Amino acid sequence: MSAADIAAIFQGAIVTITLSAIGILIGLPIGLGLALIRWADVPVLGRIVALYVSMLRATPLVTLLLLLFFALPNIGVPMSPVSAAILGLVMSTSAFNCEVWRSALMNFPKDQYEAAQSVGMNAGQRFRRIVLPQIVPVSLPGLVNEMSLLIKVTPVLAVVGVVDITRAAVRIGAQTYEPLPPFLVAIAIYVPIVFALVSLQRWIERRQTRAEALA
Repeated sequence: MSAADIAAIFQGAIVTITLSAIGILIGLPIGLGLALIRWADVPVLGRIVALYVSMLRATPLVTLLLLLFFALPNIGVPMSPVSAAILGLVMSTSAFNCEVWRSALMNFPKDQYEAAQSVGMNAGQRFRRIVLPQIVPVSLPGLVNEMSLLIKVTPVLAVVGVVDITRAAVRIGAQTYEPLPPFLVAIAIYVPIVFALVSLQRWIERRQTRAEALA
């Protein structure tokens, strides 16, 4: 492998990290919003969200990407490869994040919520001060796991022409007829990315544990 080949894989890594980060940053709050709608059991809307989440969880990401990339332009919505990739990642991860958040919300003791209401807190204050601080630590392992999976499924973005780490490694392997070296480089890039996410989770959990011990 040449230096240019390694640089191409690292360029693919930038694409992977950027698209994954966008998907995570947008998907997390959307997933929380969907979970809150289901938790509050909003009439009609709650059922629509439940159906939406179930359909997306059952749809493979590659199928969703192809649908977005080829179907939306037919109804007058232009879709570039990057736009389709971001939209597909956000839709997919928000559905899975919704279930992680909802699980934490379902286990949240509602008597605390009612007690906060009885002392005059409005809905926003109850959520920010009572609910969110308790559901984040509980949801964190599941959310980090979903983030890791999101990063590891980015190779399917190649179906719409996005060149990520794996796609770049495949191209170089095909050109050099030596597939092993580029894939070893790809693995060497993936591992630190996922390790960084897991390390962040553990750091947040340690801080939470220390805060609870001091409380």
